[in-house]
Amino acid sequence: MGANWEAPDWQQLETTKAGEWLLERHSMTERLKACCETLTVDVIGLHDVEKSTLSDSERALLGDEACLVREVVLSGDDRPWLCARTLVPKSTLTEQEKDIADLGAVPLGVRVFNQANARRDAIEIASFVVDGQTLLARRSRLWVNDKLCWFQNCFYLMRRFIRRKAKWMRPKPEHFGN
Repeated sequence: MGANWEAPDWQQLETTKAGEWLLERHSMTERLKACCETLTVDVIGLHDVEKSTLSDSERALLGDEACLVREVVLSGDDRPWLCARTLVPKSTLTEQEKDIADLGAVPLGVRVFNQANARRDAIEIASFVVDGQTLLARRSRLWVNDKLCWFQNCFYLMRRFIRRKAKWMRPKPEHFGN
């Protein structure tokens, strides 16, 4: 399944509840922690991918190299809120950032946003339908110590974004598209 990713209309989105989440420039982990009693991370995938499997847009933003893929579900109070897929270029996994590959159930945002120079750019958003439910997604490039990561977040806690009943479901990595 693919998504139609596009640059957000900042002026239109920044005054909406959805926009507060989609346009977040800092730690999504911290934002989620503020909304629940317990935040947990379920690692659903951790593997290497060759550069040939990256999409054109991923290569344009990350460079043309193999990456580590980390796929997780962040749950607040035992309900899935966010499915995240992170691409980490192999050149990022050196020196201080070598530990990113071994985080396990530690949220990547906790690790990355402990660095004073962490910054996010290239935010894109999309919406798509999975099992009859409209889901919101964003992806962005994150820099830490001048090294890259590429995040894709698919939001499952739809009650926070739109005023209709949401169907809870287990996120699947293929929901991200390219």
